[in-house]
Amino acid sequence: MSLSYTLRESISGFTRTKLSSTISIITICISLLLLGVFATITIHASRFIETIRNRVELEAFIQEPVTAEEISDIAKAVVSFEGVEKAVFISKEEAAQIFKQEFGEDITTVLDFNPLPPSFKISLQPEARTAAGAQAVYDRLRDLKGIENVVYRRALLELIDTRAVAVNRVTLGLGILISLSAILLVSNTIRLAIYAKRKLIRTMELVGATWAFIRMPFLLEGVVQGLLGGILASGILCLVIEHAVRFASTELAGYAHMETVFYILVVVAGAALGLVGSLISVMRFIRPANSG
Repeated sequence: MSLSYTLRESISGFTRTKLSSTISIITICISLLLLGVFATITIHASRFIETIRNRVELEAFIQEPVTAEEISDIAKAVVSFEGVEKAVFISKEEAAQIFKQEFGEDITTVLDFNPLPPSFKISLQPEARTAAGAQAVYDRLRDLKGIENVVYRRALLELIDTRAVAVNRVTLGLGILISLSAILLVSNTIRLAIYAKRKLIRTMELVGATWAFIRMPFLLEGVVQGLLGGILASGILCLVIEHAVRFASTELAGYAHMETVFYILVVVAGAALGLVGSLISVMRFIRPANSG
């Protein structure tokens, strides 16, 4: 197969269908811009959710009186639980100091004694930072001898889990819808190019050209359309996310930053959309006469 011929025929497809090719490129660009925006929002929402999850701790209050040996035994038991990353012991004195830092009052002067019990602040492993994971650890802690009470922000974790699932479903649905629209438009553009070259295709078939030879220029044309749309979308996203946002807020610019691989993936996604769209038309409209 002649590479020069394939390139010439791919370029000629643009000249024969200038308007539809331009519309396809613009549509792919817009589609990828929307996908890029949704991806950016989803990525940063996931980062924000993970930040909140990382801050969620369980606090297990110890029954009093308690000896140093009993505290050591409880600590060993807690860290052995599945899903527990670490457990930090908070003494009565440390609890009073934390109270003073948070509320600006010394509890011992207010009540003449320290009513705060010793406790363990328990951090969870990444895979257990969900409502179900935290609840499983909570249940084991409640059954542990020497533990009087266990508290954690259960409602917050349940809300995060629910919202995370909803965001992922909406993003996935919109992503599929936008991608399909881009694929269909590229497919229609390639179909027009095939129609414009129908006599040439028939002649090539009669002289014995292989179907790969006949189809390749149209596939390459779709890939080029997608590639151009991807490059355009990637450039616009880069300008907006990395540069234009700085005029609004320096802090926001730092938070909105995306890695270089993100922009490369946008270009690759454009080429993939173009390839799929052209492949649909090529397989449908360029077939051997005896294939039906």
